[in-house]
Amino acid sequence: MNKLSQKKPKILSSRVIIRPRLSWQYRLSVFIISCFVLVLLAWGMYEAGKRSANTQHDLTDEKLAYVYDPGSEKLAYIYDPGTCRQTKKQKLCTQMGDLTHQLQISDIANENLAKQIKLLTNENDRLKEKLIFFQHLMAGNTKSGISIHQFSLKETEIPGQYRYALTLIQGGERPSDFKGNLRFQVKLLQDDQSKTIPLTSKEAKQDFPINFKFLHRLEESFKVPPHTHVESLQVQIYEHNNSKAILTQTTQPSL
Repeated sequence: MNKLSQKKPKILSSRVIIRPRLSWQYRLSVFIISCFVLVLLAWGMYEAGKRSANTQHDLTDEKLAYVYDPGSEKLAYIYDPGTCRQTKKQKLCTQMGDLTHQLQISDIANENLAKQIKLLTNENDRLKEKLIFFQHLMAGNTKSGISIHQFSLKETEIPGQYRYALTLIQGGERPSDFKGNLRFQVKLLQDDQSKTIPLTSKEAKQDFPINFKFLHRLEESFKVPPHTHVESLQVQIYEHNNSKAILTQTTQPSL
């Protein structure tokens, strides 16, 4: 009994956590702040969407401002200052006007440059032909009498228009002036029918008079009716007071 009385009694119970009680004023404040943050987020998303829509609308307007120009076969920008001032700021309109003007100047410069390149290319081809001729002449390979050095036919960029070039040379130690005529015959294909017609000069004559000693070059163009294809071009060289051709040669169109 003494031992039992000497033991200390123990109280067995679960742990208790004591937390402070939140007042209704604090809870109301947290609720109001949360609502305010949600409203700010919603307003920010609305403004971002509105700006994105305006940007897409401006880009659509810019795209619609480009139209196809059939004459130049490219996109052309149409700039209207009045419309621009109604939809955009004055500074932006000024910048767009300057940029459009620069683009127009650049397009004109590019077109002029393309024309100059084409002219220089044609002139270069002529110089190459002359150089080949003189190299051939200096080498002593020219035959005595009249010969055709070069005869070509090309279709131009204009539909139905062809351009031909003919170079004649006369060899020999001391050749005299050659006087004669040229006659051209064009072979056409129209409506699956082939026919040959004479090519006339500007004076509406079949004969093309020539008078030269060493070199004669002829370069002219002619036009055929629509839906007509040129198959070949033939040239005949006649000496003065001679009804029989001394030379005949035919060429086909090249690219």
